[in-house]
Amino acid sequence: MKQHPGLYLEASFHNEEPRLPLHTSIALFLLSYCECKPFKVFLVFTNPHANSQSLKSQLPGSLDVCDIHREDVPQLVRGCRLPAVLDETGRLCRAGLAVVLRHIVNKTLEADSSRNDVLALLGFKKTCLKACAEVSKWTRLCEIDIPSAVEEHLKNPGNHQPLPPSILTLERRLAEPVKVHNDDKVRRQKLKEQKEKNELTEGRANAVCKTPGVCDGLELRTALAKLAVDSVPTLTTRENSEIRKVKTTDLPALEHVFAEGLYFTLTDVVLLPCIYQYLCFLQAHAASSLDHLPHLLRWYSNVKQVPGVLRAAKACGMALSTPLVPVPSLPTPSAEDNLASPLEQEEGREMTSQPPFVGGPRPTMTKLKENGIEAVFAPHPCPSWTLPWDSLPGAINPTEGKMSNIRAFRKRQQLNNLVAMVTQLARPGQTVVDFCSGTGHVGIVLAHTLPDCQVILIENKEESLVRAQSRSAELGLKNIGFIQANLDYFTGPFHIGVALHACGVATDMVMEHCIQVGAAFVISPCCYGFIQNAIKFTFPRSKRFRETLTYKEHMILCRFADQTAVQLPAERRHIGKQCMGLVDLDRSWGAEIHGYLVRVMSMEPESCSPKNNMLVGRPAENSGLTADSSQLEQPVNS
Repeated sequence: MKQHPGLYLEASFHNEEPRLPLHTSIALFLLSYCECKPFKVFLVFTNPHANSQSLKSQLPGSLDVCDIHREDVPQLVRGCRLPAVLDETGRLCRAGLAVVLRHIVNKTLEADSSRNDVLALLGFKKTCLKACAEVSKWTRLCEIDIPSAVEEHLKNPGNHQPLPPSILTLERRLAEPVKVHNDDKVRRQKLKEQKEKNELTEGRANAVCKTPGVCDGLELRTALAKLAVDSVPTLTTRENSEIRKVKTTDLPALEHVFAEGLYFTLTDVVLLPCIYQYLCFLQAHAASSLDHLPHLLRWYSNVKQVPGVLRAAKACGMALSTPLVPVPSLPTPSAEDNLASPLEQEEGREMTSQPPFVGGPRPTMTKLKENGIEAVFAPHPCPSWTLPWDSLPGAINPTEGKMSNIRAFRKRQQLNNLVAMVTQLARPGQTVVDFCSGTGHVGIVLAHTLPDCQVILIENKEESLVRAQSRSAELGLKNIGFIQANLDYFTGPFHIGVALHACGVATDMVMEHCIQVGAAFVISPCCYGFIQNAIKFTFPRSKRFRETLTYKEHMILCRFADQTAVQLPAERRHIGKQCMGLVDLDRSWGAEIHGYLVRVMSMEPESCSPKNNMLVGRPAENSGLTADSSQLEQPVNS
């Protein structure tokens, strides 16, 4: 019998009663909407005596659903936040809401490529919710902020609570005009219809539908036509000359129909269970608050008209057909009604805190030097150490990929450096995690070189991780696992974190993750120019740098740290290297606050990459950073 991949969904408790968290409800709704059946669904309970019997009304009858207790969940899944999917091999886990939802869509299309409605969920260029929440404020709003805010309200129904900032942010976004790729034709058609109906008055073009259920204009018809399973003939009638001559800037704006604009996407799938439960909560406990959400109510009404939504919702116990109280025509909440959301506050800070760069890095470097801060590079403990490349299997060698011989040669040099540091730190039985693993150049070498250690590769790009899994299978490696997830969705224990050329704040995210679990780290940073204040970090990272530099001055260092390309003049490359050293010195001091010993060093030879810094750190109480490195002078026996 063919084994199905396992989809693991969380079941939680409230007032000693089992319930489905919103992330679980969202995944179940998508499964029902897609009519997707390739998965065996497991509801994961932390209480050993709990079961799903009382949740049957929320579980689509078409799904194969089983109960499982947390301790019985496969280890790779146990190290991730749910929802998660474990493939048939038991070696590849996909974790996190957006990743799992996109995988469900892809599995549905594999089974039935004619499902245009399901394909449309991935949005323009199939990028809907593809950017991770750590870097995309929109993904974070939909995937994390709104579900979290709604969960909090549902847990405290008796308290009078203001409208959550995340809900107000969505309301304001839905009130904005839609900008759609190549929307000129739709906007001209809208102008034509307005003229034909003779209903256009000055300013009416940007008016919004105030009453739920009556927004049935061109935008909604266009959106629903795209979702049709049968192809819909495109309009062939050409606009008259009067319409054609209207400037694009004078065409009427398009109204939001769904969360991302005109079309129903995964974002709407994520939001529907959240907004449904929140609106039901408001109707029961604070009906007057509905007056402040006219655009959200219009969105809710539009979603109910999407074919298949009512059917899927009913299967998941959501009574979308229940009418809400009528909503009078009210303006969108003003700043006085509630403060701007953290998302919008952060956007405002970034806009005001990142003016155009002027001048070079010398004033900033001089300021640091005057305060006793200069780049310091520790000596490399084993500059001549190398892996036995000539005797290693072909699937390990970077030349196995599509890169040029010169690039493959340099990649081998980079791997020599990272593997040398990791083998110095690793002990039998430990777990090593290769973050931002790509196609597995680092992780696969480590799994082969350290057969007594467990190696886990974490990467957000599915195609890269599938390629890494294929290479691992070719080598017959048994001590390796793969997780497709954003970094925050990995929660398992590990001893060493490694990352080769972690881009921008990815370096800081990996360091932070290692520090949280007390793991050592070996990280090669990259793309310093992409560093900026993020949801979890602000720069500079260390107290001493913050006391010396402003954010803008630190960003000047980051920008010029990228000026290390080989084609640049030697003096400019030297300044770039010093800026790299200063940025990484700030990072190392930030880690030392948490009891780490950290060395900033250069890869050997430095010509192996323009981004040739390494950060090697370990908790001070058990540090092996000063250990004798003679053991590394010979290649590791594999």
